Amino acid sequence: MAVLNVTHTESITINNTQYGGTNSFQISGINNVFKRVITVAANNDTTLASFHSDQHDDDMTIDVEDVKYVRLTNLDGSNLINLNFQLDAGEDDSAADESASFQLLAGQSFIMGNADDCMSVDDDAAAPDLTMHPLESIIVDSGANAVQVEILIATV
Repeated sequence: MAVLNVTHTESITINNTQYGGTNSFQISGINNVFKRVITVAANNDTTLASFHSDQHDDDMTIDVEDVKYVRLTNLDGSNLINLNFQLDAGEDDSAADESASFQLLAGQSFIMGNADDCMSVDDDAAAPDLTMHPLESIIVDSGANAVQVEILIATV
């Protein structure tokens, strides 16, 4: 088993005052790492990873309950991407029932911890919905430009 060491550093100085900072944490017990750089063609949606509660459903499916860390990085120098998180609200491993999308600017990363019961969406109320659901898949939309995306998933 390995330990994943993560460090986030921001550095910004305004009027000779430093406002950045460094935060670090460790995740122990890591046994598997899924890492790829994917070229996503222009005007395309590409599935970066799929998750189920039983990883034996498919050769490329990751056990959602074992995920401890996910990082998605837009490696493009000038183009944003759209990340779409498909959620299995029914928690039955059959298909996504809900989705949430985020824009990720050029050169930036999106980081999350676990993938099981990790996200919630609600389209009919402005109140927070805290009924969390597991990820079913992560999809990237490239927009009008071909882009490269890096994904790293660490599991126990």
